[in-house]
Amino acid sequence: MKKINLLLLASFMALGSGAAFADGDAALTKSGCMACHSKDKKLVGPAFKDIAAKYKGQDVSAKLFDKVRKGGSGVFGPIPMSPNGPDKIADQDLKDAIAVILKS
Repeated sequence: MKKINLLLLASFMALGSGAAFADGDAALTKSGCMACHSKDKKLVGPAFKDIAAKYKGQDVSAKLFDKVRKGGSGVFGPIPMSPNGPDKIADQDLKDAIAVILKS
């Protein structure tokens, strides 16, 4: 009985974390990120896989959060990223989106 409960708990936890990433994927699309970015190739901005590779093993969630909010340039090329305020993407959606990007 304990094994079944543990398996059910593990399944629910796995589903829960997948749901968070599904929210992040939805936030990327809903907020317009995909107009300039792609998961696997450079468009106007860098591909998510390139962002993930650059920051692999680093705790950069707060840094990327600020970068999206304030905008800027120079990290992936000369084209600046425009600022994206909470009116465009809510704080929690942005956190979920960054988690998805860093897992790319």
